[in-house]
Amino acid sequence: MTSAPAKWWVTVVGEALIDLVPAGRVGLFEASPGGSPANVAVGLARLEVPVHLAARLADDVFGHQLRAHLAANGVDLTFAVRAREPTSLAIVSVDPHGGPAYDFRVQATADWQWSDTELAGVPDETVCALHTGSLAATLAPGAAALLRLVERARCSATISYDPNVRPLLMGAPEEVRPHIEKLVALADVVKVSAEDLNWLAPGHAPAEVAADWLACGPALVTVTLGASGALAIAREAGTVWRPGRVVEVVDTVGAGDAFVSALLAALYDRDLLGADQRERLRLIDSTMLAEVIDQAIVASALTCTRRGADPPTRAELTTALAA
Repeated sequence: MTSAPAKWWVTVVGEALIDLVPAGRVGLFEASPGGSPANVAVGLARLEVPVHLAARLADDVFGHQLRAHLAANGVDLTFAVRAREPTSLAIVSVDPHGGPAYDFRVQATADWQWSDTELAGVPDETVCALHTGSLAATLAPGAAALLRLVERARCSATISYDPNVRPLLMGAPEEVRPHIEKLVALADVVKVSAEDLNWLAPGHAPAEVAADWLACGPALVTVTLGASGALAIAREAGTVWRPGRVVEVVDTVGAGDAFVSALLAALYDRDLLGADQRERLRLIDSTMLAEVIDQAIVASALTCTRRGADPPTRAELTTALAA
């Protein structure tokens, strides 16, 4: 990938782990690169957005696999850390409708050990947006360092956040909710799934929670609704709902991450990223917001037609949008 102009990179911070995905026969698994932030970085690179991934990559067989996968997809690893700890594992099972469930092997693994020293150079002056979320932004001890990074990065970059909750590891909703809401308040762009909100705020409609979150500080909050599409709420545009796309679902692994990648790519293409563009982002109108959400929905739908986290390229997304 060619060097990007100043203020024109997106940096993603968080976990890069291995998904053990069912491989067609009972008891047979394929080791597939995964982790929500890593998937977002790959999705951005495939959409031709210059992207760094700041991840703690182990110096083991799986860590080498992750490095090779990320580099092959054009993800810059300047900010990646060579970790002494082993690679984290997520064991994936898929229900008859393609929905994934996860079991984890994450005790004392690489992704959760962030320190302020490791993050000292992130982001640099070329970065217009910083995205984080999921487990690395929530699990101790590294989550506190990532929170301080987000607080520091706000002065120069758009902040994007996806809670991408994993109840098996995050504890009770009432325990993790204050930390998630702190990150929401610092973010400019928030993506969350209806499933996440069901767990975080049971009994409350997604649109109600999205409106509450918007009032805390973000310019834009989007809620993915599975096959029903997505809703978005912004300060100027109000609430916009866009329908889902009918596709033949193989599985939904990585679909939410593809949504985030395409959402950020659409904002990037419209020059709406960067702290100096914060006010313009707040003033996004309903027509442009609908276009942005449509792009994200189509990217997510395309990912559902393939096994594992396999987001579309820009050419594939352009073709699908035209169709």
